[in-house]
Formats: sequence, C-alpha cells, structure tokens
Amino acid sequence: MSLPASATLLACITPLVEKLKRFAWLWPPTAFVVGLLGFFLVNRQQWLGAVLALGLLFAWCLLLAESLLTRLLNFRGQPGLPRMVTTFIAQLIHQETLFFVLPFFLATTVWASGQAVFTLLLIGCGLLAILDPLYFSLAQRHRWLYFMFHALCVFVVVLVTLPIMLHLTTGQSLILAIVAMAIFSVPSLINLIQPQGFWRWLAMIGLIVVLASTAWMGRVWIPPATLWISGSALSPGFDIESRAPRGESVLTPSTLSGQGLYAYTAIRAPRGLREEIYHVWRHDGEVVDRIPLVIRGGREQGYRAWTHKQNFPLASQGSWQIDVMTATDQRLGTLRFRVDEDASNATHVDSDIHSPPGLPGWNIRHLVAGATQDDE
Repeated sequence: MSLPASATLLACITPLVEKLKRFAWLWPPTAFVVGLLGFFLVNRQQWLGAVLALGLLFAWCLLLAESLLTRLLNFRGQPGLPRMVTTFIAQLIHQETLFFVLPFFLATTVWASGQAVFTLLLIGCGLLAILDPLYFSLAQRHRWLYFMFHALCVFVVVLVTLPIMLHLTTGQSLILAIVAMAIFSVPSLINLIQPQGFWRWLAMIGLIVVLASTAWMGRVWIPPATLWISGSALSPGFDIESRAPRGESVLTPSTLSGQGLYAYTAIRAPRGLREEIYHVWRHDGEVVDRIPLVIRGGREQGYRAWTHKQNFPLASQGSWQIDVMTATDQRLGTLRFRVDEDASNATHVDSDIHSPPGLPGWNIRHLVAGATQDDE
C-alpha cells in the first residue's frame, strides 16, 4: 500500500470514528437487545438467531482485519491506524460480545453453584467495557489484564454462537472455544512478550497452554450457554403415554424401596442439536448413579427426559440430589429431596412441574416429545 493510499485510508476512518463516538452509548443496550433476540429466536426462528450470531462473528473478523492491517502498514514503514481508533473499535466489539452473550448466561446459570462466579465476572466485564476511563486505562496501562479480558471475550463468543449456527454439542463448542481463545491470544502475546529468542517463544507457548488448561479445568464453573432446564419434577409414578409425572408420596425408605422415584426434566436446546446429558444421583454428596439421556433440540417447551431409580440402598435416609449434567460436567440444574423415617421430615413429592427461577414463563404444561431411561 502506498503512502498516499495509507493517508487516504486514515483520513476516511478517523472522521468516521469521531462521528460514531457520539452514538457509542447506544451500542451496549442495542447489543443486549440483539442478544435477547438471539436467545428467544434460538428455537422459534432458528435462521434469524443464526444470522445474529453470524453478525457477531463477522464483527470479530473485522477486529482481526484491523489488527492485521495495522501490522501490514507498520511493516511497510507507514503509519498505522491511530491507537485511539483501534482501541475504540476493539471497545465496540467487546461491548457487542459481552452484552450479546449475557442473556444466554443469565438464563442458564445455576446461581447456587460456582457458575454464578463466571456470570458475575461477565457482568463486571460488561460494565468495565462501557466505562471509558476504566476501559482505556485497562487497554493502555494494564496490558496483561487487557489480554485476559480480550481472551475471555473470544471464549464466550465462540461458546454461544457455534451451537446456534453449527448445531455443535456443548462439549464440542467448549473445546473449539478454548482452541479459538488460544489462537486469537497469539497476536496479543507477541505484543506483550515480544519473543525474539528461544526462551521467550517457549514462555509464550507455555502461557497459551496454561490459558487453555485453565479454561478446561474450570469448565464446571461455566454455564452451558445454550442448554437449560425449563421444567422439573419428582414423582412416584409416570404416565408413559402422556409423558407426564403422576402421583404423590412422602419419601420414606419404605416408600422408595417399594416404588422407586422418577426424576423428570424438560431441557431446552437449539434446533437440530442432539446431545447426551446425565442425571447424576447423589446421596449425602456421594455419587450412586450416573444415568445417560439423549436429548434433541428445537422443542419450544423443552425436550422431556426422565430417569427412574428403584435400587435405593437399605440405608437411604439423608439428603439426596440429582444433578443434571452435560458430558463435560457442566451443570444444567439440580433437584433435591430428603429421605427420612419420620414422614414429617421427609420430602413430599406431588409430581408438580416447576420452572427454575429467572427463566421466561414457558408454558411447561404443554411439553412435547420425550425420552426415557431406567436404572433397573
């Protein structure tokens, strides 16, 4: 690129950025509304949800192109885009990313678990992205923290968009999100470390491995952004034909040994997705059963799945919980009950289907499709 062409490019971009700055305050709420639309359209208008996700990925491509353009200009000895311009563009992309993915994580987080820490971190990053003094201070003076901030944005954008666009499972999306985060971290690490010798290159590779390993080991704290429970119930009986829990009972040891217990969950997933999940039965914190279920996405009120446990131990008194987990050990939700000889201390189950707090008011009484699995 010739010097006049470079100067012309800068002359066009800089005034445009100055005009956009006047309307920058509209970007975060717009991105949040777009994220809400993407969340609600995952099943109702799958193609439109995919278009919104594709638009977000396109914005990241523009950010990458801006970085490559600046490097090319500098390599040719020409002035690159002003730092103010590049930081402003990056800020817009970060705002769009964080506010787009927030509805997904707010709806799928199990707030009584470590997932709350991850989602609160995203909320904090979103606030930081809209507070110019903090954001520009982070970008200019705290480069390592800014690098981590950028890596997190790459991670969550891939985690949310791939299941919508490509019907990938939660585990596949998680692995690809980690790979994308590692790849997109390379240019930032090169700027930070400026590797010019063997040991610096080795240190950079080591940091990338540590970053990816941390994300993988911390996956239990990461909500499954496109899977969530829309309804759940415990019941002593089940109507297979209508696929609905039936009956009521007090959970004493004698009751459980005689009829067992059904755990019912309705799980929402993107259309076209087929994924294996697990009902993990725990007694006083110890795993006693891990029963697989295959769910399929696209049902507006959730894909009905249930497990029937009959082989309860003789000493079944105590606290029980059923964790609904993905194959990568990401929690969708938990059902809890207590077994006791004293009926007044035992849990009373009545087959009522309950919707988790914080989710839209889905009409869970009209669920369609189903799957079943027994542990007998």
